[in-house]
Amino acid sequence: RYKEYGYDIQNGKAIIPEWKTEIKEEAFRDCKELTSIEFPQWIKKIGGRAFYGCKILKCINLPRWVKKIGDRAFLGCENLTEITLPEWVEEIGESAFLRCSSLTSFTIPPSVTKIGDGAFSWCFSLTSIAIPPSVTEIGSSAFWYCSSLTNISIPPSVTKIGVHAFYGCSSLTSITIPPSVTKIGENTF
Repeated sequence: RYKEYGYDIQNGKAIIPEWKTEIKEEAFRDCKELTSIEFPQWIKKIGGRAFYGCKILKCINLPRWVKKIGDRAFLGCENLTEITLPEWVEEIGESAFLRCSSLTSFTIPPSVTKIGDGAFSWCFSLTSIAIPPSVTEIGSSAFWYCSSLTNISIPPSVTKIGVHAFYGCSSLTSITIPPSVTKIGENTF
């Protein structure tokens, strides 16, 4: 589908025209040859399922103006080991990084207010995640079966933790829940 949106792939690298401001939904879905992406600086939105199932994609450095990462945008990118989000990202969609099983650490930018439902589910290699004080809600199943996650500190800005948010995090030895949390869903741990 990527060609119909004016994108190209050369030597495994996605080439996106400089004038584009968003990556369309499902644009590179299931691209078997995609290993890296060169984003134009003006990209503001990564559409839903844009890179879904790009199994050999390894590294992503999003440009500074990206504000939204759509639902399931990087779902199933099994070899993704590194992603850098710009400080202006406001929204991480549902299941955005689900099954990114090689991702080991992740820093959520200080502009994000909600971690979407299932955002990091089944990220088996994820050992650490930094949650900024801007986050007020951790969605249902947000870290479902992140079995390598060892500790997490929830900032005092968080008021709600969804159902199954940390379910299956079998290596979790330490978690700090502030008194600001007024709602914790069923089977959160």
